[in-house]
Amino acid sequence: MRHIKQINITFFIAFIAFLLAGCADKTSNVKEENVSASPDYSKKTSWVYQSDIDKPIDVFYVYPTIYSGESPANMDISDSSLRSTTKNLITSQAGVFAQSANIFAPFYRQMSMAKLNPEEDMYQNRYYKIGYNDVKTAFNYYMENINNGRPFILAGHSQGSMTLISLMRDLFNSPDLQKQLVAAYLIGYSITPEDFKNYPWMKPATNSGDTGVIISYNTQAPGATNSPVLLSGAFCINPLNWTTNITYADKALNYGAVFFDNANIDREIANYAGAQIDKKTGALTTILPEKLDVRGFPDGVYHVYDYSLWYRNLQINVAERCKNYLNR
Repeated sequence: MRHIKQINITFFIAFIAFLLAGCADKTSNVKEENVSASPDYSKKTSWVYQSDIDKPIDVFYVYPTIYSGESPANMDISDSSLRSTTKNLITSQAGVFAQSANIFAPFYRQMSMAKLNPEEDMYQNRYYKIGYNDVKTAFNYYMENINNGRPFILAGHSQGSMTLISLMRDLFNSPDLQKQLVAAYLIGYSITPEDFKNYPWMKPATNSGDTGVIISYNTQAPGATNSPVLLSGAFCINPLNWTTNITYADKALNYGAVFFDNANIDREIANYAGAQIDKKTGALTTILPEKLDVRGFPDGVYHVYDYSLWYRNLQINVAERCKNYLNR
């Protein structure tokens, strides 16, 4: 949920309560609102980015929540300010894939944070489903018209990762898609034990080089609480040592935290911070050398820095998994 400067505290409490409500199958009682027309993915204006095809692997990237308005309920993808914010993320997040893969990133009518309903599971929210259906339509268009049989990576953050979790649940019980999947970087939301049990084609990463697997984590300080994206039993892999156990990864293993000012690198710091998995919470914990603006999240919840803190390690890891996929 990058680039959102302020989250109203009342809404934030509702957000937490709503996420903790679990996976009850309830029908939303939110009044339907006007929603803009579905994107036409045959038009380039419906894509945040389509890179030249000069690499053997693609990445299908879905951006995090950037919209928090009361009305409309879903992001208007024609809004020039939101389009600009979204394009900045092609560098600050999708940039970790750029050296290894061709980037394809659709615009989608994501749900506004203001439309979260504390009485239901987010996956059942009608406004979330509008955004997810856009992502699903874009992915199907990409596979049918752009992919041309190349292996691909799925990548997202926050609500973007949520949509890709839904996509993997719905579509990836397909041997063909499973064979083409290099890896899925579903960062900034939670993959739960129920996902792995109910959707056996969703497989957790276990090391730095396995393929066809899911990489996921949620970064926070030790003892931080009330993260709205960290669900019970969340799967976590440490992006510094690529283990899923509690082995501490020293900051010497951090090849570079990269902080951005819009699409430009503001500063890059090697050996910035170490990391360790907290098995009780499923969080990736870290002690930072400075206080960072968490932009409305609870103190110590570093959600907006999930890519920045481990940027160069992610970049190196993407290259390793791509190499292993092509050499297997």
